[in-house]
Amino acid sequence: MVRPEIHSMDDILDILVNLPPADDTATAAADAREPQLTKPAGSLGRLEGLSRWLCGWQGGHPPRLERVAVHVFAGNHGITAQGVSAFPPEVTVQMVANFEAGGAAINQLCKVHGASLKVIPVDLDTPTADFSLTPAMEPAELLNAFRTGWDTVEVDLDLLCIGEMGIGNTTSAAAIAHALYHETAADWAGPGTGVSGQGLNHKSNVIAKAVEHHRQGMVNGMEVLRHLGGRELAAMAGAITAARLLRIPIVLDGYVATAAAACLFACNSEALEHCQAGHVSREPGHRRLLGRLKMVPLLDLDMRLGEASGAAVAIGLIRSAVACHTGMATFAEAGVSDKD
Repeated sequence: MVRPEIHSMDDILDILVNLPPADDTATAAADAREPQLTKPAGSLGRLEGLSRWLCGWQGGHPPRLERVAVHVFAGNHGITAQGVSAFPPEVTVQMVANFEAGGAAINQLCKVHGASLKVIPVDLDTPTADFSLTPAMEPAELLNAFRTGWDTVEVDLDLLCIGEMGIGNTTSAAAIAHALYHETAADWAGPGTGVSGQGLNHKSNVIAKAVEHHRQGMVNGMEVLRHLGGRELAAMAGAITAARLLRIPIVLDGYVATAAAACLFACNSEALEHCQAGHVSREPGHRRLLGRLKMVPLLDLDMRLGEASGAAVAIGLIRSAVACHTGMATFAEAGVSDKD
């Protein structure tokens, strides 16, 4: 499917209402092969489902993982003026430089798992507005950020991992989750880069007041994203949506990437069917948010780094699923008796 042009928020909402489904022919082919492989039915657990998922969203059988990419979107947040982060906002720019120099964890994980890495700074010189006072982005700003992510997705990828970097963005993630699913701000706010004690209480209070301040204007998931999100969150939402149209399966990283995805889910409950949660982070709101999205993470390793690191580690699991589904002998090929 060709990506349509996007000129307005209404264009985004129209696209989200008309998303293509998985390819039933491809999933049927995966279903037909799986019982023939030399193992008891279901004995590879979720690896079997991953192969099927890949086939359905790649639109073909067998599944393939020749071109795997990791995209890390970076943005700066005006909400940091409220003292919600343990690190200053200039760390975002410094970490982007580290990614580009090859010195970050994500660089090492991409190498070991055979993935290309693309780092996409999204207007780092222009932080979003302080959303405790005013919407984080004007409609045109959200649109531009969404299109940035939309345009980064290459048409021939077999798998795309989505992650982020942005001081202050766990505050945005928690605010989005609170706006979408209520409960208390404290239920969604976590330590992020290391906030604790009174600092964490302050973060929760900032989130609670901001969400209440914007409640009337947040009439859909895109408006929640505009009022409370960041440019990197909007770009991740754009990349996830473009991947759906291009039949590219997505692996989401942690809390912030999941919050961006949740805004799409709020517009269409089928919007994330081409996505897997790479892991569940130590950020307490992440597990709660995955539950709301009915997503079961592939890994639970107490990671909380961000920068797509958990999603990148999950590539190894997905490669294992493909290797077994495509490389194992069938009962007939191996001369092994089936249970029947």
